[in-house]
Amino acid sequence: MSVFAAERVVAINAVLRACKVCQNVFKQLVNSETITKKDASPVTIADYSAQAVVNTILYNSFPNDPIVGEEDSGDLRGDTGKVLREKILSLTNSVLDESLDEEKLLNAIDRGSYPGGSQGRMWTLDPIDGTKGFLRGEQFAVCLALIVGGNVQLGIMGCPNLPVDFNVPEGERGCLFIAEKGQGAFKRNFSSTEETKIHLADISSVSEASFCESVEAAHSSHGDAAQIASLLGITKPALRMDSQCKYCSVARGDADIYLRLPTRADYEENIWDHASGSILIQEAGGEISDMNGKPLDFSLGRTLKANKGIVAANPKIHPKVIEACNKHFNK
Repeated sequence: MSVFAAERVVAINAVLRACKVCQNVFKQLVNSETITKKDASPVTIADYSAQAVVNTILYNSFPNDPIVGEEDSGDLRGDTGKVLREKILSLTNSVLDESLDEEKLLNAIDRGSYPGGSQGRMWTLDPIDGTKGFLRGEQFAVCLALIVGGNVQLGIMGCPNLPVDFNVPEGERGCLFIAEKGQGAFKRNFSSTEETKIHLADISSVSEASFCESVEAAHSSHGDAAQIASLLGITKPALRMDSQCKYCSVARGDADIYLRLPTRADYEENIWDHASGSILIQEAGGEISDMNGKPLDFSLGRTLKANKGIVAANPKIHPKVIEACNKHFNK
């Protein structure tokens, strides 16, 4: 029986509405000129709007639950933030049942200021994961997770541009992924409430596997991944996409291995970048760890401890991927 049935319903509602506001921002504010000029303002507006939407819905149902979020309202206050603030307010109210005023909007955004830690309940939110994918009209995700005592218990991810069927890339898009500790992993389309249980692909050998990796080489080292693939005898081309959609794609069997290989030794991961993805992989029958094979630690605050990178894969091949990674990095 689900321990977090009420939280599950509320979180699904929050993520779907946040996805809708992001889609509205894209339709209204992103165009060829925006991309040509590398104008990131639509991402900023979508980030703030999505965080305000999710935080408002969570607060209405669970007012005592703190939230670890990515944004704060500092740049939106005063005369300098007026134009941006008004756009965000209008977009936020377009998907909420009860309209916010400016002060309630700013307060909602600032509910994401909790520092995290190992005690009690908290939510962690990435309002738009995959900003460049968002601007390109490709993959991005709204990611929400419930953490209790430092352990992820519930993860919801909305992927507005992810094809419902991997084999029909031009078909229907919009997928919601849901995972609760001990309850399995599920997928549903944005157009339906019917949920389907998902699993990682069952492959017999690591050489049959395929990688899922970032589009941007600056986010995860393509060169290292290619050499690790060679060590494993993998010849299939990598599936490249932005955001935590990579976790979703591996969880439903589109690809088999997600490698997160930082391009800088001092790079620090944030808990909102991996919390919902990690439980989705686990509940879909996969294994996820750092490069030492240790579980990801979400109890240390806003920063995630992930030694030298992250590996998510089928348990049958996970140790071999770890071994190949260490062989490559220690040569």
